Amino acid sequence: MDWSPPALGHGIGLRAQHYAEMIAAPPPVDWLEVISENFFVKGGRPLAVLNKIRQDVPIALHGVSLSIGASDPLSKVYLQSLKTLMERVEPAIVSDHLCWGSHQGKYGHDLWPLPYTEESLTHVSDRVAQVQEVLGRPILLENVSTYIEFAASSMPEWEFIAEVSRRSGCGILLDINNIYVSAFNHGYDALTYLDGIPPDKVGQFHLAGHTHRGTHLIDTHVGPTPDTVWELYRHALARNGPVSTLIEWDEDVPELSELVAESKKAEQIEPQLSGPRTA
Repeated sequence: MDWSPPALGHGIGLRAQHYAEMIAAPPPVDWLEVISENFFVKGGRPLAVLNKIRQDVPIALHGVSLSIGASDPLSKVYLQSLKTLMERVEPAIVSDHLCWGSHQGKYGHDLWPLPYTEESLTHVSDRVAQVQEVLGRPILLENVSTYIEFAASSMPEWEFIAEVSRRSGCGILLDINNIYVSAFNHGYDALTYLDGIPPDKVGQFHLAGHTHRGTHLIDTHVGPTPDTVWELYRHALARNGPVSTLIEWDEDVPELSELVAESKKAEQIEPQLSGPRTA
């Protein structure tokens, strides 16, 4: 499918703690991202809030349960629920994760890594094409943070996700924090990862915090974005040019003003470093 990334600017995730402020006045950011599955309902306050906010700013739908890499058949119920929500919201971006999280119809409610093999590559690319056919538009797939690697993998993660994008026509949601976390955990170079991703396929950045456990990092989405991740973001901007950027903060969610300040920090960094996209 033909795909061109929208230029949304800088946004944050919509969280229930901030509903009242969001409906009292237009959100003080360029756009908002919501977890798709939270709105697979026919009514209720969350959906009413989303409908109101959608009148003021663009919305990105970010799923956590597509399980694109699973061996189970794609869920027709899930895809229909997502399509119904898309028709209601008319999102600027629809995304999920390059992972699997279900087996034999049971969900683990986690984002598990894939073996980076040719067999897995063909399997995932074919399933992405099916999803995009049902939804009638390209999606973005996000790199997940990982804590183990498969011995069977025959290529690095960045080559795998780039090839999935090339074969299926999907875009890439590049999570800068996840790159940093996985690079630390597995001992590879985060800059090598970034430089292996084709800029013309990147449609969104995520920035977030993590938790340091000494021997490894955990992607907890807690606290402000660390300086190490900001530095990686600067490199990503220099290579990719301006890309729609989201601040993720899901644990110990702060006041709305603090989240907005994080988003404004990304906004201030961007013009200092983003040039035209490179090949």
